[in-house]
Amino acid sequence: MEAIRAFHHVIDDPLKYLEGVSLRKKAVGYCCSYTPEEVIHAAGLHPFRLFGLSPDTGVADGHLQSYCCSLVRGVLSDVLTGRLDTLSGAVFPHTCDTIQRLSDIWRMNTKFPFFADVVLPVKLDTPSAREYFEEVLAKFRADLEKGFGVSVTDASLKGSIKLYNLIRTSLRKIFELRSASPGLISGAELNKVAMGAMILERETAASMLADLADELGRLPAPSPAGRKRVMLVGSLCSQPDIHAILEKAGADAVWDDLCTGSRYFDGLVREDGDPLTAIAERYYSRIICPAKHSSLTARGENLLKSVDTHRVEGVVFLMLKFCDPHAFDYPYLKGFLDGRGVPSTLLEIEGQLPPEGQLLTRFETFVQML
Repeated sequence: MEAIRAFHHVIDDPLKYLEGVSLRKKAVGYCCSYTPEEVIHAAGLHPFRLFGLSPDTGVADGHLQSYCCSLVRGVLSDVLTGRLDTLSGAVFPHTCDTIQRLSDIWRMNTKFPFFADVVLPVKLDTPSAREYFEEVLAKFRADLEKGFGVSVTDASLKGSIKLYNLIRTSLRKIFELRSASPGLISGAELNKVAMGAMILERETAASMLADLADELGRLPAPSPAGRKRVMLVGSLCSQPDIHAILEKAGADAVWDDLCTGSRYFDGLVREDGDPLTAIAERYYSRIICPAKHSSLTARGENLLKSVDTHRVEGVVFLMLKFCDPHAFDYPYLKGFLDGRGVPSTLLEIEGQLPPEGQLLTRFETFVQML
């Protein structure tokens, strides 16, 4: 498909794409789906997701403890080696301790014209948290206006909200089409589409995603027999090869709970009323990650709901090594699955995957259990 090939082109060399974008507008890097992208976009800037693409993180090791994850190491290496020089700055939401420390190191060792910490509340289930959330968004809006000499109007915010709603709607449609019929598009292709939506200029992404959703919706739905339906759960998946190896083992990842997947597009922003209030409301209601709290059972209940909705037969936990929030979350989520009788397996990953043969053997063993 032509639309999928366009996403491949962007993912194969995102930094080259960033160079092209930076000739037309200023770009701001970010690492987390809790970044209020609509505010960045409404300022006339390009939000660019950082995935830590550098294969050699040695230059970052002198600034980080040995127990920091490969995502942070890769991002810091990219910026210290000049691979991200075309950025105009970066935004760091309040998530895990390591991302917060990356924020400090970035600020002290780079000379970008803009930098912002967006310290969002951890507890999202109190009235005071909601009020505080909106105040943080208002401050971020003011910081962008001052830092880039622009005006972020309510009209521009509402335009960005509408655009992002289109992106999220198309992504959900594509994911749901694959859930209904995994043969329509491979997991690796879907992974690149999702990552591409976080890199492409958002107007382009909205158009391409809508075209892809329409094209997939018109295709006949293949029904491969004997394949197992699994779900990926974790922080992020920036390695499409995981999907290819899983499919080779006889299973399809028909859904996920990842910040490079369903957590990115979950929930739409209300398009009427105060735009900052509407953006904040989405963050209260969307699927949370372990860095946030809405109730003692929210994460487990959402996992079981996804298992039921997408007829999942087994769950693969993708654990980014040294990711404390997800490491603490794992026993709790596994308990929910065990109580329902849903098999699961844990795969610890870093920036570079284990040898394909080793990973294939693990997946084949799990698939045979299902």
